[in-house]
Amino acid sequence: MPFLLNSFSDVKKELKNKMKKKNSSHLPRLSERDKRWIDLIKEQTRQLNQNNVTRTKAYFQFYLKHPEIHWAFLGHMVSRNVGWNMTDLKGELLTKLLPESDQKDFYSFLERGSWLIFQDVFPQFLIYELSVRSRQEMFHLLPHFHTSTFMETMWRYFWNSGDQSALAIAMVINEQSYLEKRLIQNPHYKKIVTGTVSFKMYDFLNLNNTIFPYRTGDKREKASLAGAALRYFTSLHERILFGKKLYSLLFQQERILSGVLKWAHEHPHTGSRKDYWPDLFNDVNESFPRSLYKRRVKNCELRKGAERLYSPPLKYAWPNTPHEEAESGDWFEDWHVLDYFHKEVSLDGEILNNYCKTIEKIELAVMAKEALLLREEE
Repeated sequence: MPFLLNSFSDVKKELKNKMKKKNSSHLPRLSERDKRWIDLIKEQTRQLNQNNVTRTKAYFQFYLKHPEIHWAFLGHMVSRNVGWNMTDLKGELLTKLLPESDQKDFYSFLERGSWLIFQDVFPQFLIYELSVRSRQEMFHLLPHFHTSTFMETMWRYFWNSGDQSALAIAMVINEQSYLEKRLIQNPHYKKIVTGTVSFKMYDFLNLNNTIFPYRTGDKREKASLAGAALRYFTSLHERILFGKKLYSLLFQQERILSGVLKWAHEHPHTGSRKDYWPDLFNDVNESFPRSLYKRRVKNCELRKGAERLYSPPLKYAWPNTPHEEAESGDWFEDWHVLDYFHKEVSLDGEILNNYCKTIEKIELAVMAKEALLLREEE
C-alpha cells in the first residue's frame, strides 16, 4: 500500500523511489469486480474515442460533472482547436495551398495525436469518477490502462491534497510526454509531416494559433478571442510550457474562464470555425470552385461584397479513422520533471492581431501560388 501523499515533498520522495524500482513491472492482483470495472472503462473510452467531435464533447461533459478537474476543460478547448485545424485542411484556403496527399498526412497526424491523448487520459477520468462514487481511491486500476506511474502518483497526491492546479499541470506534462515518442518523434510522422516543406510552411504562416473564444456580452455579438501561438511545435519543453501558459490563461483570469464557459455552453463543437465567427466563416461553400482567389479579409472582417470563408463541419471533412493500438512503455524516466511545476510562465492572451494577420498571410500565399501556376501555364 503506497504511503499517503499529502505534500509535494511526499510526491518527490515517491517518484524517486519509483525510479529505483523502475524495472519492477508486476501488476496488482484484481478482484472480479475490478476486472468488470476495467472492461466497462475500456468500452466507454472506445465508444467516446470515435472522432474529434465525440472526444471534445466527452471532455466538456466530464468537466461539467467534475469542475475540480481543470484539465478536462483545458483539454476540451484545445481539442476544439485541433478540430478546427483538421477541418482547415478541407476548408477554403488550405485546399488551395496543400496537395491532397499533404492534407491527408496532416489530418492523420492530428487525428492520431487526438486519439492517443484521449485513450490515455479518459480512463484516468473514469477511474477518478469511480473513486468519487465509491468514496475510496481506485487508482490501483491505472496500471491496467498503461497509465504512467508519474500520473498514478499525481492522482494519489490530488486525492489527498485537493491541489487542483498541480493535477492540471501534471496532466499537461503527462500528455505532452506521452505524445513525444509515439507521435512527434515517430519516424513515420517525421517523414510525412514534421520533416516536410509543407510543415515548415505551416510554421511560417503561424498556423499554430490556439484560440479560446469567449463571450463578454450579448449572445449575438461576435465572440472575443484569447489565446497564444506555439513556436517550436516539435520541442517537448516548449509544448509543456505552452500548455502551462494556456492553463494559466484559462484558470487564473475569472473573466476569461466564465466567458469561455458561457461560449462553450452555447456553441456545441462541430469542427467548423463558423462555431465562433459565423460572419467570417460558413459551413456551406459560397464561392465558385474554379475562380481565382481574391482577398476577402481585412482585420478579421469581410471585405465589401466578399463571400465568407468555407469551413466545413468535421463530419463532412473527414471520415472516422480506425487506429492501431497505442505503443506501450512509460515515458517517466526522471523525477526532475517536477521542475516544471515551479517554472513561472506568463501570457497576456492577446491573439486577435496575430490571428487576423495569419488569415491575411494565408490569403496572400494562396494568391501567390495561383499566380505562379498561371505563369507556368503560359
